[in-house]
Amino acid sequence: MDVLGPGQIGGYCKFHSERLKKEAEHMSALQSWAPELVNFVRTTQRPILDGKCDIVIEKPTFIMKLDATVNMYHHFCDFFNLYASLHVNASHASSFSRDNHILIWETFTYDSAFKDAFKAFTINPIWDLKEFRGKVVCFNNVVFPLLPRMIFGLYYNTPLIYGCERSGLFHAFSKHIIHSLKIPLHIRSNKKVRVTLLSRGTTYRTILNEKEIVEALLKIRGYHVERVVYDKTMPFVKQLEMTHNTDVFIGMHGAGLTHMLFLPDWASVFEVYNCEDPNCYSDLARLRGLKYVTWENKTKLVQQDEGHGPGGASHAKFTNYSFDVEEFLRLVDICASYVRKRQDFNNFIEASLLKIREEL
Repeated sequence: MDVLGPGQIGGYCKFHSERLKKEAEHMSALQSWAPELVNFVRTTQRPILDGKCDIVIEKPTFIMKLDATVNMYHHFCDFFNLYASLHVNASHASSFSRDNHILIWETFTYDSAFKDAFKAFTINPIWDLKEFRGKVVCFNNVVFPLLPRMIFGLYYNTPLIYGCERSGLFHAFSKHIIHSLKIPLHIRSNKKVRVTLLSRGTTYRTILNEKEIVEALLKIRGYHVERVVYDKTMPFVKQLEMTHNTDVFIGMHGAGLTHMLFLPDWASVFEVYNCEDPNCYSDLARLRGLKYVTWENKTKLVQQDEGHGPGGASHAKFTNYSFDVEEFLRLVDICASYVRKRQDFNNFIEASLLKIREEL
């Protein structure tokens, strides 16, 4: 919040200083651009034309403050709001061009397991503030995008109205990422429902009897079952390909469930147990327009212990669980039955089988 001081940001423009001060009353990290823009000064000279710049950036540039880049849920707050900002800025001809620049508002070199998502927005390397240390930098076209934790913002702080679902913006964001990163939808050789169980390689929120559950799922003839671990050993675009070709996506409460954004429209999500955080991923599924199921009967699960949260406090997120296998299968069946009834799923299966027959 203290990168720019008085006189370190400005330009030649029609400047409404009082309006800016009023708009900047709310000042908080990741929630507003107030810390930077309150220091804006109108110049009487045209900096670029008058040679006041050490560097002039000609291409459109998006300056971004990022949420937690190690966590898919939080980092996709950044990507979603960047995408929404393209629509806000759609009056400019270059809005959806990827020949632009992205400047991360940090001094560290950006890296993330999810960095390939930036390829949906730019074809150029990602910059950080070190790139321009000690320089006067002038931009011909700069955008300060929507921020990941805005008050009444999108994705993270969205004040959802009861019954609101199937957001067109969330749907479009999903399609933008899938299309831009060229994630394929595979044709099917049969009518089986593809079930993907996301396994956690973490200390907490693992399914202790996961092996038993997977073996039970494999015995059901109408399913094609895969157990996956989405970690650094699997490239992110490969993860997206797995997800995009899934009909029923299963996982414990955790950031990996953010993959639901990239499921096909007919898919179902089974958050095995929400760990006493009932709204986070049910809301995300609702916005994406997906069927959502979670554990209903707490007498049919076993919590390993009371949970060992920060500071020694007990919490359901900081322990592991075993689940009744029959109940688990029942909930998966609810998801699979929903998928089978979807017309778009059936149309896709029929088109896939027809294409295979034609190729034979």
